[in-house]
Amino acid sequence: MTTSTDQKQQFQKLDELIQDIDYGMFTTVDDDGSLHSYPMSKSGNISDGTLCFFTYASSHKVTEVEHHQQVNVSFSSRDQQRYISISGTAKLVNDREKMRELWKPELQTWFPKGLDEPDIALLKVNINKADYWESQTSFKPQTIS
Repeated sequence: MTTSTDQKQQFQKLDELIQDIDYGMFTTVDDDGSLHSYPMSKSGNISDGTLCFFTYASSHKVTEVEHHQQVNVSFSSRDQQRYISISGTAKLVNDREKMRELWKPELQTWFPKGLDEPDIALLKVNINKADYWESQTSFKPQTIS
């Protein structure tokens, strides 16, 4: 059984692995069972075992998450030969204080009105498991759960 301290260290390791990788592919399940992937910019750290992404609350991916909470987010750094696959459950969060905390100017490209956008929200992923591969340690996957 993983202790709270072990889990915190694992999340810290995961955060270090994706620290320099801004974009991940966020994969959802549609009602017909098909998978859809969207490039998304992560916001914040993984210190509490969650990943956050800004989105429009009315987007199709939010509808998919509302029907099927299981998601996957993958990150890769070809230069470092590092690949990370994170699975978890997602939910829509309309916490304006959290959004102010996580906002970064680069997001203005997708959200021209910034935090004044009435349809802006966060997709919060509670991490269940993460697998990662690094060339330095071989291509045998390491698991964080």
